Amino acid sequence: MTALVFDCDGVLADTERHGHLPAFNATFEHFGLPVRWSEQDYAGKLRIGGGKERMAALFADPAFAAAVGGSDRTEMVRAWHTVKTATFTRMVSEGRIPARPGIARIIRAALEAGWTVAVSSTSAEDSVRAVLTHAVGAATAERIPVFAGDIVPAKKPDPAIYQLTVDRLGLDPAATLVVEDSRNGLLAATGAGLGCLITVNGYTRDEDFHEALLVVSELGDPGRPGIEVLANRSRARPGSFLTLDDLRACLEEQR
Repeated sequence: MTALVFDCDGVLADTERHGHLPAFNATFEHFGLPVRWSEQDYAGKLRIGGGKERMAALFADPAFAAAVGGSDRTEMVRAWHTVKTATFTRMVSEGRIPARPGIARIIRAALEAGWTVAVSSTSAEDSVRAVLTHAVGAATAERIPVFAGDIVPAKKPDPAIYQLTVDRLGLDPAATLVVEDSRNGLLAATGAGLGCLITVNGYTRDEDFHEALLVVSELGDPGRPGIEVLANRSRARPGSFLTLDDLRACLEEQR
């Protein structure tokens, strides 16, 4: 069975710049924490997989650790992340984070063709489901299994989340294509033996994607400016937007 597995953040929507970053900063303000992340700061934080892990890394700064105090850092980070997730989910529900071009079109086409479609992310499950529902609508989202949050012990670039997805859904790795946006995600997919298509965003455009089958600026949609093909190691020959035939061609190369 052919399968298409999407990452969430930066793939389904440009959530990092317009959602997670402002949600982190709103959470820091809510708790009176002595930190605010700029876009440049956050670009560096994205090398750390997982929101709780990014927050926990703040304690590496002795000045921050001394200012915050507290003996149970794990519980503190859990409380911060709960507020951050609620803030982010509210932003999604308010329509402040639109889906990336081509996401709804490709997902619906894949489902209509009988493909298995899933979302695999190590972000909080509530956040992932909110983004997915906003991107494709509630009826379509109900047809898509989501694997997210702390369901695996290690975050990307560890391949655990994709290995779990393959195992739970009984997927054939040779017939499964992952759509990612970052090098960490690419390494997680290829580490699980899966082919990977990359749709870059402003934070990840300059990362190393030499293992990817196809690297594009976005999936694209009819009526939009044509996509930019940044690298192509597949049999796909994209036009102004990607089609299901292009994704099939990526899988042919994977096989």
